[in-house]
Parts: sequence; structure tokens; C-alpha cells
Amino acid sequence: MHGVLSGLQEQGAPIEAYAAASSSTIPAAFAAAGKLADLRGVAHWHRGAGELRERGDVAEIVKRGIAEVLPALRETLFLPSAKRFVLAASHVTTQQAAETTQASGAKRLGVDQLRAMRNRDTSWADANLACHLFDTRPGAGTRALNLQNLADALYATTRMLHAWKAPGWIDGSPYVDASYTCMCPAIEIADLGYDAVVAVSPEAGPFYRDLYQTRTIAPVWKGARIAFIQPDFDLKGIGVDYLSAQPEGLQKAYDMGRKAGLGFTESTAFAELTGRQV
Repeated sequence: MHGVLSGLQEQGAPIEAYAAASSSTIPAAFAAAGKLADLRGVAHWHRGAGELRERGDVAEIVKRGIAEVLPALRETLFLPSAKRFVLAASHVTTQQAAETTQASGAKRLGVDQLRAMRNRDTSWADANLACHLFDTRPGAGTRALNLQNLADALYATTRMLHAWKAPGWIDGSPYVDASYTCMCPAIEIADLGYDAVVAVSPEAGPFYRDLYQTRTIAPVWKGARIAFIQPDFDLKGIGVDYLSAQPEGLQKAYDMGRKAGLGFTESTAFAELTGRQV
């Protein structure tokens, strides 16, 4: 995501709004604020990967990373000059699930859901979760993202139950990682009225809507066109995974994404998306 956004911005792609889920929210927020260069390539991610190898407490590392970037985002993300930014998170809708997800039972439930994902069993998520959108320009269908809840929202959207110990709350309500309900808010941003959407994924193959992999994102949604930018091979092959990333792998992934972003505005997909000639 970070590399792709860098490439798109370098090419001056006409982007009106950014929407993101889970760990993609930080680079997308910086892009919306017009400050993506402040992340200095993959430097931010290098530090996080190094701390993860040394300490292993994912929640602590994520919170520290958020604290590091928070001052810059608070200064710029809510300015009139910033682009609209929408963050997705999975709201825990039932009392029983809230008590489990935000307490000591979260890890066991998270492991159970990893098994459910392998079996493509969405029953728990369907019964207990709903995708909520937090928005710097809130309106119908979205909730306010503001100076007060920004840090909580950036953390909660990343909180995988099997590994993140600290609970996730936004405005007093329980949340877990967006990816349980929404890996990429392409359809959600289209529903807000955008008719040309670029969906970015670090995964090769089918572009799934959530981690349970039962639904894909189609190239057309209610009249909106959706174009896709994603690798054509598993990034594990270059040393990048969700909980394990080697420095050289991170750099390769960033460089690949940047190249894809740079080339997108000259592609047939871009022409079809915007009606422009390339």
C-alpha cells in the first residue's frame, strides 16, 4: 500500500479521497494529509519489524508506532487542504462478543477464528461484527474521525484477536481489526458516492472482501468501476508476511508497489477507470 500510494502521488493521480483498513491506515492517512514523504520510505516499517523480532508484543509495538506518527497526523489530516480520509474497523455488535473480545478470552477466540478462516466459516463474524467507517468528513453512513479518537481508531482497526493483547475501543465502543469484515473498503467508498475506485492489496490472487475469503470484490459495484493494484506472486517469497518482515523484503515490496503506482496512470485500467486516454 505505502509504495503504491507513493507512486500514485508522484504521478499526480487525481485522488479525491483515501479509504483504508487495518495496517494500511497509516500510509493512507499520511497520503490524505499530503505528507506521505514524511514516513521516509520504509523506515517506519523497518523499526516496527525490528521491535517485533526483539519483543514480540504486537499491541505494544503498534501503539508505539501510532504514537510516533500521531503528532504529524493531528497537525495535517484535519486541515481543509487535506483529502478526505475514511478508516474501516469491525464493530463488535453483541454484548457477549464484546466481553470476550476485549478481555482474556480474546486470544482463544482469535485462534478459533483463524481455523474458521481456513474453513471459510463466517458464522461468528456474521453474528457479532459489522464494518463501521470513520471519516474526516462524516456524513450519511460514516462516523466522525477526529483529533480525539484518531489514535484509538488507528489501533483498533489493526487489532487481530489472536495476537494483540490490548483491547480496542473507539468512542467507548468495542472494535477489532477491520479485516474480519473489510480488508479493503473499495465497495464501502463506492457506496459513499465515488464512481472510480482503485483497490490496493498486498495479496496475489482473488481480491477478497475479508479474511474469511468467501466474497470477492468485483470490478463493477452498483455502477462504480473498481480497478485493482496487487502483486502477481506471494510476497512471502521476498521475505514479507503479516508478522515477519525482513528489511530487504520490505524494501523490495515498497519498490514494487511504487513501480506499480507510477505505471498505473499510464495503464489501460486507468484509462477505463477515468475515461482518459493513455
